Amino acid sequence: MPSLKTLRNRIASVKSTQKITSAMKMVAASKLRRAQSQAEAARPYAERMERMMASLGASVAGSPTAPKLLVGTGADKVHLLIPVTADRGLAGAFNSNIGRLTRNIAQRLEAEGRTVKILAVGRKGRDYLKREMASRLVGDISYAGRKSIGFADAEDIALRATAMLHAGEFDVCTVIYNKYVSVIAQIPTEMRLIPAPVPDVAPATEASGAQILYEYEPDEETMLARLLPQNMAIQIYRALLESAAGEHGARMSAMDNATRNAGDMIKRLSQTYNRARQANITRELIEIISGAEAL
Repeated sequence: MPSLKTLRNRIASVKSTQKITSAMKMVAASKLRRAQSQAEAARPYAERMERMMASLGASVAGSPTAPKLLVGTGADKVHLLIPVTADRGLAGAFNSNIGRLTRNIAQRLEAEGRTVKILAVGRKGRDYLKREMASRLVGDISYAGRKSIGFADAEDIALRATAMLHAGEFDVCTVIYNKYVSVIAQIPTEMRLIPAPVPDVAPATEASGAQILYEYEPDEETMLARLLPQNMAIQIYRALLESAAGEHGARMSAMDNATRNAGDMIKRLSQTYNRARQANITRELIEIISGAEAL
């Protein structure tokens, strides 16, 4: 059995750890409110932008002059994966879930004979993927030390991916991120950026049931040339906001569990300490009584 001094030191150490995890939980909770409101505010705009791109893209998707951001290069050989993770740990399985999903997607694509390139956003995702897929990494982006992420950061990622596309470095681009659902639920999600997804959208109708026909001024291709880069930046910004909210939620949940576990450990160590202390007192009393009887 450990000595009383060892148990006291252990209890003090766990109490110090409990104070740290409790403070981290409160910090994550305060940051979560703002991150959650930003992520929820970005969703309607991003979804409506997707619908607008679907309406515009459907009319020019088959055109030979369609923008590359809409139809890609026409090939499906090289895939660029952009996993979005955090720059810090202590968030449960938040970062490792994205790392595993990225690895699984890369292995599946390579099994189909395709080439995979990875542009990691976040230090933890870069470190995770460097251990197993270092040869696929073509770059990484970190926001360590930044208080918040702005739309300009998403634009930088979009410009970098667009430059790689025009240089012929990839054919398909996919963003992988954690979609925020609640404090205890973040869903790893993959979202294709290039070629831009053009879902089947039912034509808008008036109350009478007649179809509404839209006329664009200028023409669709001119509008797409302006809106496609903006849409790409918006979708990346949405992924960054969702990931930020999910990170704070995951860290809050992880630190809450750690604080509870520390409390349980302190209780068990205190019981062990009290039993050991009582055993020492009993042994000393027995020695005193035995000595007295010997006299």
